[in-house]
Amino acid sequence: MGYEWLAEALAALRDIEPYEVIQALSAQRRLPLAGLAGGVRVVVICARTRAGRPLVVAIRKAGAFDQIIIGAREMTPEELARFERWEAEG
Repeated sequence: MGYEWLAEALAALRDIEPYEVIQALSAQRRLPLAGLAGGVRVVVICARTRAGRPLVVAIRKAGAFDQIIIGAREMTPEELARFERWEAEG
């Protein structure tokens, strides 16, 4: 599966490096959640970078095998607590 960046998403990154986003998307353990952003169906991936940084990455389908990265940020404390519970389950 290939990932491409939405130019605006790449430009909007703050305190997150593009390689960290790719690490989160490539992580062994990922928690995907379906959602809507501005009326567009997206998948939000909660995962950790290789260094353990918890990120939320929003992607949308761009073809049979490609996804567009539309945003990334650190998890909020509440999201991190939920993610850590999920990690502990399995």
